[in-house]
Amino acid sequence: MKENYRKMKKKTVKAFTLVEMLIVLLIISVLMLLFVPNLSKQKAAVDEKGKAAVVKVVESQMELYEMNHDTKPNLNQLVSEGYITQKQADTYGKAK
Repeated sequence: MKENYRKMKKKTVKAFTLVEMLIVLLIISVLMLLFVPNLSKQKAAVDEKGKAAVVKVVESQMELYEMNHDTKPNLNQLVSEGYITQKQADTYGKAK
């Protein structure tokens, strides 16, 4: 009987306690609360910069068209002749 008890006692496995797991979860949740709002602000800034870049591209393509054809183009002419894509024209229209 004593031998069985000793064998069972030696087979115990060390593991995390519930308190340790709760502390780890608390630390992770605090870090999430700090970083998630910052990420959403960064997304808005990236969207603004992307729209500004599209505006610059479309305006440069307008200048190129004007140099080639000696007339000021509209967005439909730029799209139809392949200077810009329809998506760029839509973004330019929303940004302006």
